[in-house]
Amino acid sequence: MIAAIKPSNDLWLDKMPRDWRRSRIRNVAALSPNYSQTPPASDESCTVVPMELLSNDGAIDVSNQQPLEDISTGLPLFEKGDVLFAKITPCMENGKGAFVRQLPTRYAFGSTEFHVLRAGNKVDGQFLYYATFNPIYRAYAADNMVGAAGQKRVSSRFLKDTRLFLPPLPEQQRIAAYLDASCAAIDAAVAAKRRQLETLDALRKSIIQRAVTRGITEGGALKSTGNAWMDQLPTGWKLVCLKRIAEIQGGLTLGKQYDSPLIERPYLRVGNVQDGHFDLDEVSVIELPANVAPGVELRPGDVLMTEGGDLDKLGRGHVWNGEIPGCLHQNHIFAVRCFLHKLKPMFLAYVTAAKYGRDYFEATGKKTTNLACTNATKVGEFPIPLPPLSEQEAICVYLEKKLGDVKAIVASIETQIATLTAYRKSLIHECVTGQRRVTEADSTGSPQADVARIELSEKAGQRNRPKKSDSWRGSYHEH
Repeated sequence: MIAAIKPSNDLWLDKMPRDWRRSRIRNVAALSPNYSQTPPASDESCTVVPMELLSNDGAIDVSNQQPLEDISTGLPLFEKGDVLFAKITPCMENGKGAFVRQLPTRYAFGSTEFHVLRAGNKVDGQFLYYATFNPIYRAYAADNMVGAAGQKRVSSRFLKDTRLFLPPLPEQQRIAAYLDASCAAIDAAVAAKRRQLETLDALRKSIIQRAVTRGITEGGALKSTGNAWMDQLPTGWKLVCLKRIAEIQGGLTLGKQYDSPLIERPYLRVGNVQDGHFDLDEVSVIELPANVAPGVELRPGDVLMTEGGDLDKLGRGHVWNGEIPGCLHQNHIFAVRCFLHKLKPMFLAYVTAAKYGRDYFEATGKKTTNLACTNATKVGEFPIPLPPLSEQEAICVYLEKKLGDVKAIVASIETQIATLTAYRKSLIHECVTGQRRVTEADSTGSPQADVARIELSEKAGQRNRPKKSDSWRGSYHEH
């Protein structure tokens, strides 16, 4: 049932049901509240929640407790039933916030980048959380942040003056309960699909591993190699160090000063070389002498392999097909130029992607606390399982087909995740603004059934989704 609606003059809100009323957060909730009971003693245990313990989907980790005397002064206080709202970019835009359902202690303290709201008797705390989580509202708040770039924040004044559409309190509670159940069902479905993606990724790696280390013919005879990295190979294959069958070109060291005239060229950074593809959305440029560029220029057929980063990313490779003419590469990327009468570039790329390749680079990489790196020597010593060229070609054709099938399934699941995520955001916006009325029947229904219908519907991608329309873009004005 949808009641008659009346228009709103607010920048981010649309129309309001006639049986709802307008208000502002400052009229129904306290910002930065004080202790509701007697203050804690210095040795009383309190919960501490830094920003990293607050999620983007309303979850809050309350497992960290400390005596009050050990907690830094100046941290915002909150209690059970309060609403947390991350005020700094990009945490605010990402949805960081929570309704504090439970606490193991009387009091808690959070990041200085939290706004804390305590609902009064006119608003339900869970409803207030969903109203402030609403992605349409967050986008509007992002347009009205104050401060320097990278440190912009939602001001206390802006938050307090935020307009709300408020149904009667029982309906607020019904909406909050409905959104709790619906979001939980959506989140469970998304989590299940992410597990499917993990399973498919493991399948992809196992398909590659089997093909590049044992071939694609079932039951072939194996021979011993005497090598610790690969003790057996199919008969007719060789195990050859990469430096024997390819040239390894180092990249450009950044920051050098040149006296001669300079030219401008694009170059690739480590972030541009991903697992099995290139990310070329942002490509840097550099100035260098014309006679230096040829020594670090990429050629079609080069296999690009990363030198450093996270341990599981060392040596990841992909074939460069001349996507950007005249492109160079920095020194944290190796360009491996295969001797084409011995080694196909795509076969090498598959070997680096296989578990065998990942194991080699993870074992031989130099590790620090957060990062790892390899070097040209380790890359050159990488033992390559080398079938005849014709068999390399057949393996590449086989893998392109098999992995293409897996990729299609992955793309379908990712689309379903995107649809469910968009529906979750849209559902929250519609419910807290009265565009969708939640009835008693809704509160006793099955959110899982709704999720199943979304997943199966061919029109799921066409459902109404939050849009950043011009109606809420603009500067904040009190009115």
